[in-house]
Amino acid sequence: MKLRWVIVLGLLLVGCSGKTPHRENGWTPQRPVSGAQTWMPLSEEAGENWGVSPRLITAIIAVESGGNPTLVSSSNAVGLMQIKASTAGREVWRQQGKSGQPSARELKDPARNIDIGAAYLSILQSGILRGIENPQTMEYALIVAYVNGDGVLLWIFSSDRNKAIAQINALSPQDFWQYVMDNHPSSQAPRYLWKVKRAMENV
Repeated sequence: MKLRWVIVLGLLLVGCSGKTPHRENGWTPQRPVSGAQTWMPLSEEAGENWGVSPRLITAIIAVESGGNPTLVSSSNAVGLMQIKASTAGREVWRQQGKSGQPSARELKDPARNIDIGAAYLSILQSGILRGIENPQTMEYALIVAYVNGDGVLLWIFSSDRNKAIAQINALSPQDFWQYVMDNHPSSQAPRYLWKVKRAMENV
């Protein structure tokens, strides 16, 4: 009986420390972060221009490409921040009053890729995620929305945007983190959130 309570207490303490069972076996942040930090001056400039944390930009670069500006995924995500021209790229163009979308060549340019990625994070932050009050919770929300879409993130709280934001604001950052870990329908989201957070700790 005592052993069972020791185990339960241990699990509770792990939960309170912000740790999560969602981990990438063998993934360590040091090498990808080192590659991403090569582009830190561009991340700092784009972060200042768009009101986004340069550390967050650098961590996303670390997880998405490891600092490789020519990387193209099987789903046509391109460059340092692995931007899809037809989704994030098109949305940034639309917000800037342009038609169409960035070319693959443009997205392979480090400065343009980071600028477009930072602009997209800014759109998420000031758009559908606006109203999230805690800066740490907003950062977590941005990470999840960047990889799996803002609509899916809000939907796990409520189909009504205002109710979803209110529910998010009622949670501590740690509780928001755990809620995403437990309820997001894509297994990619918890893994991505954990990896970007680990990368940020090493930037």
